[in-house]
Amino acid sequence: LSFFNTHTSDRLTLPYFADGAYLPESLARLDRFLRDHRTGEEHPIDPALFDLLHDLRRATSTNRPFQVISGYRSPVTNAMLCSEGGGIAKGSLHLQGRAIDVRLADVSTAALRDAARELRRGGVGYYRRSDFVHVDTGRVRAW
Repeated sequence: LSFFNTHTSDRLTLPYFADGAYLPESLARLDRFLRDHRTGEEHPIDPALFDLLHDLRRATSTNRPFQVISGYRSPVTNAMLCSEGGGIAKGSLHLQGRAIDVRLADVSTAALRDAARELRRGGVGYYRRSDFVHVDTGRVRAW
């Protein structure tokens, strides 16, 4: 998988799974990369989220990095965003390391949304005006 963090400008490309198992060192690096950029707090990210992103990469035939808008979100950050409005869920799966907001440079967000919905592997939110797609490992739903 390959990522670019839109808030920190950090980049990361690494394998996360090999020989039938997740790679612990890679998962630790991904936890760090997807930390709350406001507080620096890290949280374990659900490996199934990386499986979902891997399958989205294949479904969209992209070779570009996922542009990360939001990975893990700390309780402090989530509460602050909720107080500002904008449709942030108080019980967001970002708090559990089970959600990510992304876009791809070479795939429209509408096409990314459609590919995620076709996978039927969790929640898919489409934010046209903000130009990103939310995917998570929760129950299958769309908004």
